[in-house]
Amino acid sequence: MSFKILVVDDEPALRELLAYNLRRAGYQPLLAGDGREALHIAQQQAPDLVLLDLMLPEVDGLDVCRLLRRTSSVPVIMLTARGEEIDRVVGLELGADDYVCKPFSVRELLARIKAVLRRTQEEPGARPAPPVHGPGGLRLDPESRQAQVGEAPLALTRLEFDLLHLLLANAGRVLTRERLLEQAWGYDFAGDTRAVDSAVKRLRARLRQASPEADRIEAVRGVGYRFTP
Repeated sequence: MSFKILVVDDEPALRELLAYNLRRAGYQPLLAGDGREALHIAQQQAPDLVLLDLMLPEVDGLDVCRLLRRTSSVPVIMLTARGEEIDRVVGLELGADDYVCKPFSVRELLARIKAVLRRTQEEPGARPAPPVHGPGGLRLDPESRQAQVGEAPLALTRLEFDLLHLLLANAGRVLTRERLLEQAWGYDFAGDTRAVDSAVKRLRARLRQASPEADRIEAVRGVGYRFTP
């Protein structure tokens, strides 16, 4: 199956470079130079994944992500400059699945594309994992991808759901940042563990807002994180 990858960037040279490498990797690239064009192509072509630059003319990347999430669950990988940490946080909270900082290596980007597609594509015939429960009425159902605290639904992004499910399913065990990267994100690039810290911080804030009792995630200094039973 040839996945369709929508590349959204206002730099023609970068678009063509990414398109060339995506074709070599067996993907079908779709190209957009601004946010408005990206939304139109996404609606018409139904891509399997979107590579989304944040700094765009017409409609910026954050607005594109926000508008996509109203009608679609298509995976989104943001392309950001090194100094755009706030925008990365906002983008992830809007539902982006991952981010890559410019300048980036094509090898790393292709690895992340593969990981996100693997994580978001359902495996035919795969046996669904049973629901898991936690304190404060916390409940996660991997089959329906729904989370709740008591009777109230808990709004989580796809990545936050996977991260919480991994921690909760291994309650009492310390999971290293590297293992969380490998299992929740799907790749293992050295030095990228800051993404884990940012995601856990957002996840803990969501849990505390729903119920202080539900947040049993604790940092183990120099190692990783543990969900305390």
